[in-house]
Amino acid sequence: MARPRPGGGAFAPTPHPLPAMTSGVRAGGWGHAGRAVQGPPPPLPFLFVVLVAAPGTRAEGYQTCPTVQPNMLNVHLLPHTHDDVGWVKTVGQYYYGVYNNLQHAGVQYILDSVISALRAEPSRRFVYVEMAFFSRWWHQQTNATQQAVRELVRQGRLEFANGGWVMNDEAATHYGAIVDQMTLGLRFLQDTFGDDGRPRVAWHIDPFGHSREQASLFAQMSFDGIFLGCVDYQDKELREKKQEMELVWRASASLQPPTADLFTGVLPNVYDPPRYLCWDRLCDDKPVVDDPSSPEHNTKGLVDYFLNLAATQHQSYRTNHIVMTMGSDFHYENADMWFKNLDKLIRLVNAQQQAKGSRVHVLYSTPACYLWELNKANLTWYLGTLGGWGSGPATSPAGRPSSAMRGSQEVCKQLEALAGPAANVGPYGSGDSALLEEAMAVLQHHDAITGTSRQLVAEDYARRLAAGWGRCKVLLSNVLARLSGSQEAFSICPELNISVCPLSQTSARFQVAIYNPLARKVDRMVRLPVSAGAFLVKDPSGHAVPSDVLLLPQPEGQKPRPELLFSASVPALGFSIYSVAQVFPEKPKVHRARPSPEKSGSFVIHNEFIRAMFSHETGLLTQIEVTDQKLMLPVNQTFFWYNANTGVLQNDQPSGAYIFSPDGMQPLPVNSSAQIRLLKTPLVQEVHQNFSAWCSQVVRLYCGQRHLELEWTVGPIPVDDKWGKEVISRFDTPLDTKGYFYTDSNGREILKRRRNYRPTWNLTQTEPVAGNYYPVNTRIYITDGKKQLTVLTDRCQGGSSLQDGSLELMVHRRLLKDDRRGLGEPLLEKKSWVRGRHLVLLDAVGKAAAGHRLLAEKEALAPQVVLAPGRATRYHPGATLRKQFSGLRRALPPSVHLLTLAHWGPDKLLLRLEHQFARGEDSGRNLSSPVTLDLLNLFSTFTITHLQETTLVANQSRASASRLKWTPNTGPVPLPSVPPLDSTTITLQPMEIRTFVASVQWKEDVWVLRNAPFPA
Repeated sequence: MARPRPGGGAFAPTPHPLPAMTSGVRAGGWGHAGRAVQGPPPPLPFLFVVLVAAPGTRAEGYQTCPTVQPNMLNVHLLPHTHDDVGWVKTVGQYYYGVYNNLQHAGVQYILDSVISALRAEPSRRFVYVEMAFFSRWWHQQTNATQQAVRELVRQGRLEFANGGWVMNDEAATHYGAIVDQMTLGLRFLQDTFGDDGRPRVAWHIDPFGHSREQASLFAQMSFDGIFLGCVDYQDKELREKKQEMELVWRASASLQPPTADLFTGVLPNVYDPPRYLCWDRLCDDKPVVDDPSSPEHNTKGLVDYFLNLAATQHQSYRTNHIVMTMGSDFHYENADMWFKNLDKLIRLVNAQQQAKGSRVHVLYSTPACYLWELNKANLTWYLGTLGGWGSGPATSPAGRPSSAMRGSQEVCKQLEALAGPAANVGPYGSGDSALLEEAMAVLQHHDAITGTSRQLVAEDYARRLAAGWGRCKVLLSNVLARLSGSQEAFSICPELNISVCPLSQTSARFQVAIYNPLARKVDRMVRLPVSAGAFLVKDPSGHAVPSDVLLLPQPEGQKPRPELLFSASVPALGFSIYSVAQVFPEKPKVHRARPSPEKSGSFVIHNEFIRAMFSHETGLLTQIEVTDQKLMLPVNQTFFWYNANTGVLQNDQPSGAYIFSPDGMQPLPVNSSAQIRLLKTPLVQEVHQNFSAWCSQVVRLYCGQRHLELEWTVGPIPVDDKWGKEVISRFDTPLDTKGYFYTDSNGREILKRRRNYRPTWNLTQTEPVAGNYYPVNTRIYITDGKKQLTVLTDRCQGGSSLQDGSLELMVHRRLLKDDRRGLGEPLLEKKSWVRGRHLVLLDAVGKAAAGHRLLAEKEALAPQVVLAPGRATRYHPGATLRKQFSGLRRALPPSVHLLTLAHWGPDKLLLRLEHQFARGEDSGRNLSSPVTLDLLNLFSTFTITHLQETTLVANQSRASASRLKWTPNTGPVPLPSVPPLDSTTITLQPMEIRTFVASVQWKEDVWVLRNAPFPA
């Protein structure tokens, strides 16, 4: 988020000291509080202690850091730029510097200018972060410029912090997507600069809150520490008083410390320069005028102000080192302006003031060099946690895809890996996963997946995804043709989620290929729009499978829509091909949704495990019963909307993309009842609920299923009444939850939440609704200790429990006002409507963990459905048609997830395996126990000839990787030993991810066509 900057000013003749800026974080939402001028503090006594390096620490990667003065207060100036990968302008517009009337920003000029300025003066340093921009700039440079940049990197004067493709959001992102985008950026740095370019420090200065799982992932990526910008203002004020702005964050309850321990520093000024010290072309502050004869001469006031500023800031930090960020959004387009004034400031403070007895030393530095000095202090550090969220980004689904796109990316990468070199070229052209990988990486940016970019930027993100998916579809078609031996043109219907697929709707005969990206068998109900009539469905063995044709209700005046439904079984990491043919029986059986015949009391949909009861009077869900566990829970579910604050009254905060600010605590019902239609077949029972012209839902229960599926459709939200609306789905139960509820952290570990509470400070709750909202990436639940109600989501949504026994999720928003956080437009897209799914489970406590975690995995990586005409033409006269295939010779156990299988280079694949259960999470099925796997002959299309274990992001060998050691105030923590790699046998501990670069040899006999040429 690029923040509007307050106007600059000149220095008063008498220095006016200011405290470091407090981040403008409202409880429940991020804001810009501004910088209040306070009176000068009392004189500060400086206590300087000579600090020595801790025994056993190493300086690898820190040898180029500048010299500090051990008996002085060292002020580390960090020249940097924060370059949003899309926000008010598109990625390309930001890079090239076009449409500066929207926002003045041109990244190519920033990098040109910075490199020139660094080469002009050897003492200068600079920090760069976003590889989506830097890699583009790098490939446009001459060999001479590239060589000069390599030398700057080698000298440590150009430092890469973080190094991901983008600076990803921490709320709406899935942990797998975080790992992927970081891997992409860090691999570019490793390939380009080797270890000289490897970042030592994570740098998350602008995401709108911070998750425990993100910190855990950074630790496993072998970062030595992280620096944060945005934290809750109440949290920050307390940390400043207690000198806990720097701490050791223990980010996992399952991984053995210090595996997920991460040194964490909170920056004093978010990421902006101190007030009056901004010397970018985007700022209005007065430059340093060091000519004594000039009437604009201002050095005495400036230096006195700077020294007081340093003294004030020093009060909140524990060592004789403090940091000041010198840069902000898209700064340094004219780097000479910044560096010339910083050069003067450094000279004035060091040369002149030290001669007068000053104990302040100023230097150009970098995040890693500052961290190194903190490590050498040999202190014990507070062991704790951080948190807090911007409520708007956690509740805005606009521009945020469901998990389906990430699942499609995994399908593409897996098939590319399974097929080897044969995947990229085939009868349908050249395809690969690279373009989609970059598009998905860009989408993880904290102004992309959050929905906090302008509409034109969201459309550019969608264009990038479409282009990447186009390349993947070609790859997918080539590989399926190779593996199946069929010459048919496999194609994907991108609008299946809204029941549109021209091939199935116009063909009397077609094939359905279903690819399963999970490493275990999956049974899945397949729904396809078809023409009217009856259909015969056969499995890969040629046996008929049960199927239904459903006539689904449509808006008044439209014909019912027929859909074909059948159950499919797909092997691990493989596909099954089903054939579908239209038949003409004498009495075709078609199932039509009809009104419920009774008008009072209740009615039920059920299968062998679940009974769901609905009220005839209201049409709403009223009760769920799990028959085999003898569990029953009254559950009332319907839709409400919060009236969005429009900021009309003085000091009111409008609700917008960044801020969820409802006007009052009590939401209004979309409707107190729903019109209903009932559909029952041997395979499925459904209740179609229509709440209004813009809000409807299907409550669905498939045979053999242990959960209810709620498919909701919301929008376009009407605003003719001049009320912005923030729509929720709410579940009300009598469970006595005592103020607690539970949400996932980026799709992995579960965190316990407590209403109106923060674990690290006494909360003054100013936002009783928004202040209790948290990001829900895959699941949220409530429990009374005996029963547990869990709701799984198909995308990140904001969620909460505002009353005991109640659970709610934000599904859509349409707002009339901008929230004054710099975006400059409201969430007011006229045609915006959203369709999504909630999966609802009722379990006895102790039996819930396995169910909701494994189901969340199945939803996040749902099978990919691909269609082809039904001619089944052989690829080659000698080819054998194959209708079922698995990339594994044996399925993985339920507690193990194949997180990554991807092309890594000639004869190399990237392999990540994870234990997906937390320690003690599932005792009933023993799924939280360590698991040992033998990878020898595990895959069917290739043989692993050599394994090298790496860090999580595959940019270092795990055996040679090391991190700075930090001592928490609970006592020293011994480093865990790296488990030996015994051939291809590995053991996974709870929540552990292990990453390998595998040398492989593909097996020729797996291909149906062997070396036969593709047909012309």
